[in-house]
Amino acid sequence: MLKRTFIATLLAGTTALTLGLPAFAQTAFDGPTTGPKAADAKLIVVLAGDLKNGGILGVTTGVEEAAAKIGWTVRVIDGAGSVQGRTAAFGQAMALQPAGIIINGFDAMEQQAAIEGIKAANIPMVAWHSGPQIGCDIPNGIFANVSTDAMTVSETAAKWAMEGGTDMGAIIFTDSTYEIAIAKADRIKETIESMGGTVLEYVDTPIADTSARMGPLTTSLLQKYGDKWTHSLAINDLYFDFMGPALAAAGIDGKSNPLAGSAGDGSEAAFQRIRTGQYQAITVAEPLNLQGWQMVDEMNRAVQGEACSGYITAPALVTEAGLAASGDSNSFDPQNGYREAYSAIWGK
Repeated sequence: MLKRTFIATLLAGTTALTLGLPAFAQTAFDGPTTGPKAADAKLIVVLAGDLKNGGILGVTTGVEEAAAKIGWTVRVIDGAGSVQGRTAAFGQAMALQPAGIIINGFDAMEQQAAIEGIKAANIPMVAWHSGPQIGCDIPNGIFANVSTDAMTVSETAAKWAMEGGTDMGAIIFTDSTYEIAIAKADRIKETIESMGGTVLEYVDTPIADTSARMGPLTTSLLQKYGDKWTHSLAINDLYFDFMGPALAAAGIDGKSNPLAGSAGDGSEAAFQRIRTGQYQAITVAEPLNLQGWQMVDEMNRAVQGEACSGYITAPALVTEAGLAASGDSNSFDPQNGYREAYSAIWGK
């Protein structure tokens, strides 16, 4: 088995810093400190790409928590993992005549016709993972696209896979439905190959179909590559929700090769697998709850004609030892005072 180093780190840009455990803590909130006070009561609609996705669910929970603090009402509509479901969700959202719409976890280009309708109605849009460009003033009319730096996340996962040296073989799982998913997978592949590693296969399989596809696909890949397959790398944790049973059926222990590492998002299920050593070794997690608060703050700026904050959150490399030291934590939720900081900005 390849050497594994279990640490927990917070990543800022391309620099990895060892965290003080157990709380995945930062010394201080590094986000905005000024902005508009809370707007009067608003109805905000969250269009969730698929609430079965732990990242999307975690961000939605953060939005609901922050909205309760700022004094707004949230309506969540689940796109249920399909293009048709998300199209219908846009229609339902428009019928509610909300003050703002949050696009949560799917590529905005997929719903460009609906996006144009929202723009025409002058309804502000804030998003999470809606495309490859993050930050402010996205070209398709989105006020802010909230995310960590996806390329940093991908490079971190790839470098973890290379810790044991170049005698490795990786299989990368992605979904070409999403431009950002392809960009992340490409960066994983480029990083591994630039460091002398081997990418055995680049697998394009829909995130929405992982429950049906990953079992048979895992069995097929084991038959094809055998011991050459040392690492599984995916663009999010959902792929590994359904890989374990096939590996177990093949007699592979939960801590043996192929070792699984995710380039986002840091779902509760992933934390549990990592903590118990069951078919996932690491995830490069995003602060999902914090990002939910950030989207509410960005929406508060948007509805009042203020500028986007431009804040980009930092991810964390989550490992078995880090979780062992962090107690019963099931998410990367920085204890840096972000709730208090945003509440102070809003005057709440």
